[in-house]
Amino acid sequence: MTEAVRETAWRDFLAPRYWLTWLGLLILRLLGFLPLPVLTAIGALLGELLYLSMPQRRHITSTNLRACFPELSHAARRRLARAHFRSVAAATMAVPLVWWGSATRLERLVKLRGEEHLKQAMAGGRPVVLLSAHFVGIEMGGVALSRHYPVLDMYKRPKNGLIHYFLRRCRVRFGGRLVERREGIKPVIRAIREGVLFLYLTDQDQGMEGAVFAPFFGIQTATISGLSRVAAATGAAVVPCFMRALPSGRGYEVLFQPALDHFPGDDVVADTTRMNKIIEAAVREMPEQYFWSHRRFKTRPEGEEPFY
Repeated sequence: MTEAVRETAWRDFLAPRYWLTWLGLLILRLLGFLPLPVLTAIGALLGELLYLSMPQRRHITSTNLRACFPELSHAARRRLARAHFRSVAAATMAVPLVWWGSATRLERLVKLRGEEHLKQAMAGGRPVVLLSAHFVGIEMGGVALSRHYPVLDMYKRPKNGLIHYFLRRCRVRFGGRLVERREGIKPVIRAIREGVLFLYLTDQDQGMEGAVFAPFFGIQTATISGLSRVAAATGAAVVPCFMRALPSGRGYEVLFQPALDHFPGDDVVADTTRMNKIIEAAVREMPEQYFWSHRRFKTRPEGEEPFY
């Protein structure tokens, strides 16, 4: 009889190569006892240091901002870039609250806004896909949302096995579900049909497999076009949902918008363009919180010069 596969446990990561990771996790765990405003202030300082010490990420961020906000002066874009690094670092400092904070603490820190739009979509008896994007509050908002609704997220497995172990444990601790990208879309489709909310993020450059070129800030951008296919396959309503960090560590908001009418349509490029416009509008509302340090425009149409 074949022995059952044992679930991974923390004892599997006691080898010396994980000792630095354990130290980092211990520091994060201790930081989690600090109030969010203090963590945010520490993150702001750390963000300034990272802006000065990470020239490659600074170059990517500056290139993205120059392309997307040509109307801004060089000084204004530089201020926005620095604010972006501060926002990313502040959100990183809040990770211990996401991973280990109590349900009561998350309830106090994260508020759902526009929840009536989600409830209206669900009341129709249709499954729901949440159209989201990579803002700094996505980790906090996603875990907090799973306290109220069954939520599924697709993710890419980290190379560090110990980080992967804690990431999975902490993201599902309130009932959320995770599917690795390499598992494909079939388990996602099944979950959506069962009534699980799929938190769908399609705004990172993953090459042209499953993607089309659609404008984003006026730039032809390789964009995963799966939202149309998933909505068509499941009959799901698509509800835009974005996460926002409030100033000075005052907390986070999960922002719901009305479900999209007449989606999907007959043209996948038109659907993807519509999706990008919705994300772009959200970015313009909180530009410093979007992940500009990602090479969003890496994949170019044939014949174009490299973007970065």
